[in-house]
Amino acid sequence: MEDETTKPSSAFVLGADTEDSTPWYAIRLFTSNQTKVGDYCNEHGLEFFIPMQYRFYEDENGRPKRKLRPVVSNLIFVKKPESAGLMKEMVTQGEFKMSVITKDKQTREYYEIPAKQMFEFKAMCNPDIELRKYLSQEEARLKVGTPVLVCHGPLKGLTGRLVRQSHKYYLLKEVPGIGVMLKVSRWCCKPIADFSEKK
Repeated sequence: MEDETTKPSSAFVLGADTEDSTPWYAIRLFTSNQTKVGDYCNEHGLEFFIPMQYRFYEDENGRPKRKLRPVVSNLIFVKKPESAGLMKEMVTQGEFKMSVITKDKQTREYYEIPAKQMFEFKAMCNPDIELRKYLSQEEARLKVGTPVLVCHGPLKGLTGRLVRQSHKYYLLKEVPGIGVMLKVSRWCCKPIADFSEKK
């Protein structure tokens, strides 16, 4: 099977610095052109992330191929810049209409995704990982599960909720706007008493 590797710059490259404590923002886009939004981020020195997955299709010769595509067309994550004015400028004065997801409708304060939570989410979004499922924010919230830490196996060190679907167990990680699940053995997981500090 052939790959088409054309992709938005920085779209699914993981940052390796797990000690970076800088939070991230989830931004809702009112345009489907995430590539241009990513280019805008690059031009202004903003680190961004777009969850990607492979889409399979046949070319004109009937050969199976796959191509990376965004999981959702209206969501992008941007690392909080040192200058608060830069983010405000991007949202209010940029050429693309967008809105930063907030904590609530009353305060309109931007929701800050903790660095560790975002790092784990990005790792779980690796498009080369199989047995992965994406959920809408609403679907993820409806999933009933136990907060756990994965202690063994390839997902060791990740945290999330252990949920069950179709007689299989998954590790569910949520961030504003989307959730991702990876298949996991429940025997590799240890319950977390205070999950609020482990995100």
